[in-house]
Amino acid sequence: MTTVFKNVCPLDCPDTCSMLVTVRDGVAVELRGDPDHHFTRGFLCQKMARFLDRVYSPDRLMYPMKRVGRKGEGRFERISWDEALATIAERFAAIARSDEGPEAILPYSYCGTMGKLQSSSLDRRFFHRLGASRLDRTICSTAGNAGTEYTLGRGRLGADPMAVPRCKFIVNWGSNTVNTNSHLWSLMIQARKAGATIVTVDPYRSPTARRSDWHIQPRPGTDAALALGLMHVIWRDGLQDDDYLGRATVGADLLRQRVEAEYPPERVAAITGVDVETITRFAHHLAREQPSLIRLNYGMQRHGGGGMAVRTITCLPAIIGSWRHHGGGVLMSTSGAYDFAMDKLTRPLLSPDSRIINMNQLAEALAGELPGPPVRALYVYTANPAAVAPQQARVLEGLRREDLFVVVHELFATDTVDYADIVLPATSQLEHVDIHGSYGHHDVMYNPPAIAPLGECRSNNDVFRALAQRLGFEPELFPDDETLIREVLDGGPSLRGITLEQLKAEGAVRLNLPELFAPFADGVFPTPSGKCELYSERMKADGFDPLPTYIPPHEDPLTQPDLAARYPLQLLSPPRPQFVNSTFANSPRHRTAAGDPTIELADEDARARGLADGDWVEVYNDRGQFRARVSLSGSVRPGVAVATGIYWNKLVPGGCNVNSTSSSALADMGGGATFFDNLVEVRSRAGL
Repeated sequence: MTTVFKNVCPLDCPDTCSMLVTVRDGVAVELRGDPDHHFTRGFLCQKMARFLDRVYSPDRLMYPMKRVGRKGEGRFERISWDEALATIAERFAAIARSDEGPEAILPYSYCGTMGKLQSSSLDRRFFHRLGASRLDRTICSTAGNAGTEYTLGRGRLGADPMAVPRCKFIVNWGSNTVNTNSHLWSLMIQARKAGATIVTVDPYRSPTARRSDWHIQPRPGTDAALALGLMHVIWRDGLQDDDYLGRATVGADLLRQRVEAEYPPERVAAITGVDVETITRFAHHLAREQPSLIRLNYGMQRHGGGGMAVRTITCLPAIIGSWRHHGGGVLMSTSGAYDFAMDKLTRPLLSPDSRIINMNQLAEALAGELPGPPVRALYVYTANPAAVAPQQARVLEGLRREDLFVVVHELFATDTVDYADIVLPATSQLEHVDIHGSYGHHDVMYNPPAIAPLGECRSNNDVFRALAQRLGFEPELFPDDETLIREVLDGGPSLRGITLEQLKAEGAVRLNLPELFAPFADGVFPTPSGKCELYSERMKADGFDPLPTYIPPHEDPLTQPDLAARYPLQLLSPPRPQFVNSTFANSPRHRTAAGDPTIELADEDARARGLADGDWVEVYNDRGQFRARVSLSGSVRPGVAVATGIYWNKLVPGGCNVNSTSSSALADMGGGATFFDNLVEVRSRAGL
């Protein structure tokens, strides 16, 4: 018997593709992109094209296990689900009854799946009901989200991705769109065929930069300064849209005074390394060639001033009036358009006063350096903190604590699994039900279970229901998945009329948005003033500069010459095309395609250290070190290095990846990560 299911790609990717899965006699035999889905259009990225290899991998975890070796050794023996659940429930109950209380228990998860049910529903209810510490999930986009919301208002709405073919000037600012948003890139190519220019602004000559018409290469962390220089030129040369500024913005005169006095192109060139002529040309093209679109991404916000950088760039479309046009403006995420009833799904009021721990500070939490009780239990799911968390050496030190009870619910034996006391086998996307929004288009999508769970694998929700029953929690808080879907759909206007039955029948349903979605064409914004806030009273009240400004990176050769004397290279660590964070890094096919870990250097930086292309080197700073091969690809400017990732520690030479050198310092707002504020030095492995 053969059935074709419409499923949803679960990866942390804006494309949220619709997939057709052919199942024969209970086995998935084919997976392909859905040709009828308006955004997927029949193709999948290289990572998902062989997803069935992952589902049916012989390395899948298939049954619960308990540790029998030392933490970190990865030695386990098989146990029953009954023993696993009983052990977890007993340990959690004992900690909750102790003097330290339930806040000594910490959940740790992120976006191993983007589904609302398996990523953020009964897990939240369970830990809220338990009274555990709450995890502030800040590792990716919260700095930029805060900066955007201060400027554009609640919902952080952006330009319509489907309108990109209408655009005349497209800027990928800190976005390697070719690899991280491939379906949007195909729409950009349509625009180019109609005469559009594609520009990439990135310190790294990424695949997107190489395929663009123009690559502008600022120093890392100086994006806000570049945007302020563009504003100076726009006002100086009369390129602003005075009508839109007058009726749709607050603070235009104050911002103009600042950029005219503080950010002339000559000063901006000294900060960014981008010459005055390029700054001027860029400003003229951006303002004159409408619709112009800026595709923002997450790299630029992984600096000390990351939130302000995104806020500053987000001001540009209002100054030049590009919001008037369908397709014009800024696009960082479409997720703000979804009115999912997330509070109904997660029930935060079950635990309103529990302490909050920023996930970027897991090292400090495990070391007992944060306010509140020490962490005595860690429950990890849809995440691999041993590989992806900053301050990696200190995280691993914390995970080795014998008094720390660690549970990991996973598909594969990740780096984090090696430190677990109890390991639980997880279902894949084809084995459970879920519902998805997107941060790259505007569809609500339904994911049915296409095959039965393999082995003894269970979904996140199934496990939290079982643990809740063991702990005697109210059963009505932990209903079936269809009930949860109906609850989350009972949200705001953009979801009105979208039902579970419709989703089951159609697979994907567009939000209630106009066909030609141009969110701020009328000049009305969901801010306190009802306008785009170039000057923000909320920012002033929160202790920030109310006007856009430039905040240097935490680790910057220009502002910290003593540190730069020891560690002169600014290290960036964007994704490797074959991986999504650390997902797929254990796949033989993907690892072979990715090759050895590399560090891309400028030729002159390599020569100064006596290094040649392909040499094994050690990259290090005071926080740690990792090994990589030198790549002289011509992709970076002098003083900058790039090490794409994220590799699993246990699968690379030296047993460490790039996050051994990264800092747990936080960005200026939103509690965001600062992975790219990372000064390092490089030395040959020869003789070490």
